[in-house]
Amino acid sequence: MRALVWRGPRQIAVESVDEPRQGDDDVLVRPDAAGICGSEIEGYLGRMPNRVPPLVMGHEFAGTVLASGRGARGDWTGRRVVVNPLLSCRVCARCKAGDRNLCADRRLIGVHVSGGFAERVAVPTANLVALPDALDVRIGALVEPLANAVHAVGLARRLVAPAKAVVLGGGTIGVFGLHAARATGIADVRIVEPNADRRAAALSAGARAVHADASELAAERNADLVIDAVGATATRRSALDIVRPGGAIVLLGLHEDETALPFHRVVRDQVALQGSFAYTDTDFAAALDLLTSGRVRLGAISGILPLEAGPEAFASLAEGPTPLLKTFLAAPPP
Repeated sequence: MRALVWRGPRQIAVESVDEPRQGDDDVLVRPDAAGICGSEIEGYLGRMPNRVPPLVMGHEFAGTVLASGRGARGDWTGRRVVVNPLLSCRVCARCKAGDRNLCADRRLIGVHVSGGFAERVAVPTANLVALPDALDVRIGALVEPLANAVHAVGLARRLVAPAKAVVLGGGTIGVFGLHAARATGIADVRIVEPNADRRAAALSAGARAVHADASELAAERNADLVIDAVGATATRRSALDIVRPGGAIVLLGLHEDETALPFHRVVRDQVALQGSFAYTDTDFAAALDLLTSGRVRLGAISGILPLEAGPEAFASLAEGPTPLLKTFLAAPPP
């Protein structure tokens, strides 16, 4: 079969690869839409050590079940599904508590095993979620990134009751942070984003205001919650400049690993720093519900490019931000 294979920094191409190894409880999914994540661009550039080449990436995808394994639970063949890519042991204390994202043995389809930039993918039945008939398959592929934002906002609300929130970064996760925050009743959500097209998109998505940089907000220092959807040294520092005393910062972006911060400010103003990774199954279901119910409306989204367009799409996205909410790839169905 054909797949988009990453072989090292800036080296990615469509190749012929072996068919997926399908376990007894696995199904074969044909990805009908797979989104390119910002973390995959970092991986493409060689900045994500958890991705080891050769690798078929693609952890944001939805598609059609082609065949079920001998021991597969339920009748999935022929059904449209959203794939939750988070793999875990499902028996440890963290998994039993509902926090599969914190399992010591966690892995991700498209990061640690072959993912959705292929004609077929093996997926455990426990990781399938039915895609409602009325929902566009591209919307199904966006459940995963929205679930990340739902999880981040949920963690924040354990720490503060925010009336004003600021999201740093207007890419997909940043805009979904805006949607997730508004869906919980936070009316005043602002976006900081240097790209003008992305600022315009954030306003259309419901932001109260947009800012090219954080200086205006730093002067006010009255945000109850700041979500850093970038994860750079500059944005982490800006988050501390913006948040009010007693406020919370949720660290969601992964652009850089290590950052020096003024921890006297953290301590003396009792600022809560909360990391956020992936999502729980409850968050994933909530994200699908937000999209299915129309509580989160995304407006126009881009079409689906063939797998052969993948190398050019990755190279283009690596050059800098685009106004597109998401770039989708898929092999045309036979």
